[in-house]
Amino acid sequence: MNRSEQLFEQAKKFIPGGVNSPVRAFKSVGGNPVFMQNGRGSKMYDVDNNEYIDYIGSWGPHIFGHNPDFIIEALKKAIDNGTSFGAPTEIEVKMAQLITELVPSVEMVRMVNSGTEATMSAIRAARGYTGKEKIIKFEGCYHGHGDFFLIKAGSGALTFGVPTSPGVTKGNAADTLVADFNNIDSVKKVIAENKNEIAAVIIEPVVGNMGTVIPKNNILNELRNLCSEEKIVLIFDEVMTGFRLSKGGAQEIFGITPDLSTFGKIIGGGLPVGAYGGKREIMEMISPSGPVYQAGTLSGNPLAMNAGFAALTYIKEHPGVYNQLEEKSAYLEKGLRESIESAGKNFQINRIGSMMTLFFTEETVADYNSAVKSDTKLFGKYFHEMLKRGIYLPPAQFEALFVSTAHSVEDLNKTIEASNESLTAIL
Repeated sequence: MNRSEQLFEQAKKFIPGGVNSPVRAFKSVGGNPVFMQNGRGSKMYDVDNNEYIDYIGSWGPHIFGHNPDFIIEALKKAIDNGTSFGAPTEIEVKMAQLITELVPSVEMVRMVNSGTEATMSAIRAARGYTGKEKIIKFEGCYHGHGDFFLIKAGSGALTFGVPTSPGVTKGNAADTLVADFNNIDSVKKVIAENKNEIAAVIIEPVVGNMGTVIPKNNILNELRNLCSEEKIVLIFDEVMTGFRLSKGGAQEIFGITPDLSTFGKIIGGGLPVGAYGGKREIMEMISPSGPVYQAGTLSGNPLAMNAGFAALTYIKEHPGVYNQLEEKSAYLEKGLRESIESAGKNFQINRIGSMMTLFFTEETVADYNSAVKSDTKLFGKYFHEMLKRGIYLPPAQFEALFVSTAHSVEDLNKTIEASNESLTAIL
């Protein structure tokens, strides 16, 4: 038994399922999780000293790879000053100002501690602002583990087959209405059936939690217009896409102005963090400016703020980052396509920028129903063959992989070669 296996057995005695977030457990691909010890650049190293080229990047935050020097330096300086104060600090102000500069739709922003906290708070703000209670989400989109989001959700909820979680009350479920991604008619139908009752529509503008699924048919523009007409708050969940797809996120790429946006991952430079922000008139509803209560003891933590400020400052000062990511990601996509085509398998690769998912299916993946037709057993075999060859992919079919600026041409070529070998081994 290797060290990872020993640790997993020990962990299961003290942690539910042996992990602190379900998708880490490898249940959808089979086998036991690998316990990591350290990371640098494009590589991770496990407790048994195996090296992996990493394509999850802590599920998105590591846009520059593991432990870039400029973030480590920012953290060291912050630690010298103190890890937490429970009082305002200058770095919070600088961070908020920088986010509003990079994302024009955000006029004010509130820092929180996770993406889940950000989305929960944005919904509360929308309800307080509109005086309405119901929300619309999209089947297969994942917005964290808040009660009213775990209705036909994506990510781990989709992976483990429990899209409506026990513990979610009937009241919460009744207030959450579900539409089909990439289908504006389904949204119109839900709105018509619940006229003047809907506070907000929340959407991943590019879905990352049923695999990468890209908006089609001008749906985001139509959704923006519909929400404006019906006086519904439009929330873009950019926890994954924010600062990953462009400096202004998916909303910059598609030219849409949401009323509220949520962020996480990259804005913490790899540390736990979240944020929500948007129109001033909505954000001023938040306590202590307004009556909508939301608080957090460690919100705006100086370590997370300094790491995030370093990450966003680097993005601001190096606009070529996204060209680099596009070139590397396109190169990897092309190589993977060629390897799978030569193996004669039916597949789809959905990619936008440095987010990508390989689906083993004949059908174009554009929504929940098409995503779940993927051959998850084949993906599991492919995952383990790649892992044997030192390639760490997301351990679940319904997750995105992420390319970083740290991935070298050598890394990408090794990954493509490993794909060829893996497909030969399983077919």
